Amino acid sequence: MKISKTSIDDLNVVVRIAIEKQDYEPTVNETLKDYRKKANMPGFRKGMVPAGLIRKMYGKAAVADEVNKLLSRELTKYIADENLNILGEPLPSLTEQAMIDFDSPADMEFAFDLGLSPEISVDFDKIGKLPYYEIAVDDQLIDNQIQGYTNRFGENSPAEVVGEKETTIGDFVQLDGDGNVLEGGISSLNVQMSVQLIKDDSVQKLFVGSKVGDVLKFNPKVALQNDHEVAHLLKIKDDQIDTVEGDFNFTINTINTFVAAEIDDSLFKKIYGEETDVKTGEEMREKIGAELKSNLIYSSDYRFSIDAKEIFTKAVSMKLPEEFLKRWLVETNEKVTVEQIEEEFDHFRTDLEWTLIKSKLVKENEIRIEEADITAMAREMARMQFQQYGMSNVPDEYLDNYANSILQNKEQKQKMAEKKIEDKVLELIKEKAGVDLKQVTQKEFDDLFEK
Repeated sequence: MKISKTSIDDLNVVVRIAIEKQDYEPTVNETLKDYRKKANMPGFRKGMVPAGLIRKMYGKAAVADEVNKLLSRELTKYIADENLNILGEPLPSLTEQAMIDFDSPADMEFAFDLGLSPEISVDFDKIGKLPYYEIAVDDQLIDNQIQGYTNRFGENSPAEVVGEKETTIGDFVQLDGDGNVLEGGISSLNVQMSVQLIKDDSVQKLFVGSKVGDVLKFNPKVALQNDHEVAHLLKIKDDQIDTVEGDFNFTINTINTFVAAEIDDSLFKKIYGEETDVKTGEEMREKIGAELKSNLIYSSDYRFSIDAKEIFTKAVSMKLPEEFLKRWLVETNEKVTVEQIEEEFDHFRTDLEWTLIKSKLVKENEIRIEEADITAMAREMARMQFQQYGMSNVPDEYLDNYANSILQNKEQKQKMAEKKIEDKVLELIKEKAGVDLKQVTQKEFDDLFEK
């Protein structure tokens, strides 16, 4: 077997692999012998099928399989031995590939196109400081969080009259064109109707001021103006909604008004656990402020990653084997077309450039991650997941168990490892390039994503 390389330019090479018959024939013969031992064909005893017949039936497939294995193994080894930093995967050469006849195997030669990664130089002094947006924790953010807690732990209380914020529970009955109950029509019992969700002003006014026992006549499709919500309300399937026409009677059985939880010791314990040291509303505000400041770092870091990607890909000049990459994208993605690749290639190129820059920084600065790094990340993900459900004081045992369940998913674990590597690259950028700290409000921060 002989392997050679021809450079087309700095970013494209052709690798030729010459395979002689003696490279694959011994293994093919052993494979066919094994087929013969196991062959069970009518007219022959097991293991006694003529070798010529076996070769005729399976020889071509056996040769093709062994040659493909040889090519894959030797090409991979050659790329590693020659330290070729390739992009994508090797592709059969369009211009130099010889026709192979597996029916009459002999010496063969294959040619592969390879796209190479460019040389990259990152000059932090040239790039300069990057913006880092720190979101100020103001009273409005704290008030919103407190309102979220009081609503979460609030409860419904019976009311006598429907107001603009009340919720009713009642029964729907379909009417005919004359306003009478339609025999065999739709009947939906114990349905919840929130006044705030009613879209039609006239129907909303119909509810406001009504009492238990009142019967309200209206068209639910007009009231909600959403077919899926109406189907849910009437307890019918979505594909039946087109058959629903006209008015329904809605009999009010219950009126509820929502009462937010009081800011007291009971609320503190529900949020932070029985052993909480939060005793006053002011202490609650201080604790929420500290939590928000800690959590908002994730938003700031996310924005920093976006800005770093944009700034570095513009500052670090590099060429890519674009035609090779476009061909590779088409050949490895069955559902995309050449036109789609052309349209979306700029986005792909930016992502690839950022990946190459990160890889360069990882290699130059010997950035590594340990198993403990991924475990800590999984534990933090678990903590944030519980926090989303208002559980701020979760025992370590629960966090560890949930984190372990996350780590059992290999795909999820790989994503976390990649995220941790990027986090360390971003910390390196902060250290070497420096940051231009900008304190902004939540709205100003949100507006950054609208530009």
